[in-house]
Amino acid sequence: MKTKKEKTQESDKAAAAQSVKAAPAAEAVSDEDFPNELGEPRWSVVSFENCVETGLTYDEAAQKLKKLAAEDVLGLCVVTDEAAAKILNSGKW
Repeated sequence: MKTKKEKTQESDKAAAAQSVKAAPAAEAVSDEDFPNELGEPRWSVVSFENCVETGLTYDEAAQKLKKLAAEDVLGLCVVTDEAAAKILNSGKW
């Protein structure tokens, strides 16, 4: 059996969830204001051992990552080409 305090907390949470609205700034921003970076060929797939491929869209990178994961390649990650270049230039690979 719930205490009065628990019932009040649940009621407050439900009321707060119903009253949530987008901030005015968020409503004023449209998709046209920001380019869709996920569709741009600016993504790389990296592993623990090397930079596997660069210049991909995010979807292409995700597909490549999935393929490599099926091949048991370890340490896979999708990063921007800029981040991959910094790793390459650092001599970490």
